[in-house]
Amino acid sequence: MPRDFALPNLTNHFLIAMPGLEDELFSRSVVYVCEHSEQGALGLVINKPADMDMKSLFETIELPLGREDLSDHPVFQGGPVQTDRGFVLHEPFFTGADKPADSVYAATLSIPDGLEMTSSKDVLEALSNGVGPRKVLVSLGYSAWAEGQLESELAGNSWLTVPADNSVIFDTPVAQRYDKALKLLGVELWMLSPDVGHA
Repeated sequence: MPRDFALPNLTNHFLIAMPGLEDELFSRSVVYVCEHSEQGALGLVINKPADMDMKSLFETIELPLGREDLSDHPVFQGGPVQTDRGFVLHEPFFTGADKPADSVYAATLSIPDGLEMTSSKDVLEALSNGVGPRKVLVSLGYSAWAEGQLESELAGNSWLTVPADNSVIFDTPVAQRYDKALKLLGVELWMLSPDVGHA
């Protein structure tokens, strides 16, 4: 693929599904992009709850959930890849001067200017002990795009993009996240045509 234009880096952005995207998992979805490069992209769907809450998840992995504030939080379907594994999206730890500290967890992807995604069990063990990140979103599975695939879907008008807003992920009721993400662009759902086209 010729590179006569700069590849937009969508790390720490939302992908918002256009109405014409009818794939069951991705229809009306909002995906938080954890990583995007010329090699491909990786993200987590933040508005599709699985049939499980955090309390049930912790019972399944045989750990007590030491965080009462999280017990009725839903677990999400993060995407179709590795659906038997948990991925935890959370705020980074900060040292005294508002500088992110190196992650305390074994397998953590630090997202530039954004959040962290941890896939090791130690973050769940921290939550089990009543500590861990203050704000978390736990998903089973993740979404991935091969080299050039996401760019092709963007060119085909499958997604809108906007810089991510953590309040949509952590403070907005699940049923409102799609509309709230659209509002970051100043768009309402009724303005979008389900037909493929270019704005």
